[in-house]
Amino acid sequence: MELDPVRTNPSHYRVVFENDRVRVLEYTDLPGERTTPHAHPDSVMYTLSSFRRRLYSADAHRDVEMVVGTTGWLPAQEHSGQNIGETETHVLFVELKDGAGGGAGGPAGPGILGPA
Repeated sequence: MELDPVRTNPSHYRVVFENDRVRVLEYTDLPGERTTPHAHPDSVMYTLSSFRRRLYSADAHRDVEMVVGTTGWLPAQEHSGQNIGETETHVLFVELKDGAGGGAGGPAGPGILGPA
């Protein structure tokens, strides 16, 4: 993946597990910190902290607020982001390797962050 977040933002993303079906990333940042553009395949996200972020896509931005323990589907997308809250962001992403990407949502419905 050309916009692999581990390569584009190594101070924020790290691989904590990987096999032939999934890759698990841990993400952390501090208030005010930003990421550069990167891409995610279809993923499941689990929040380890409550946070507020601004996500930027090619033509728009949106603010999201997540509470600790939120688990949800993240459709494949490209974006950059900024921590606009007062707390650290701490998240796990379970990236799927065998899908075509761009899914509209899993059994729980549309993605919690929506498409970029």
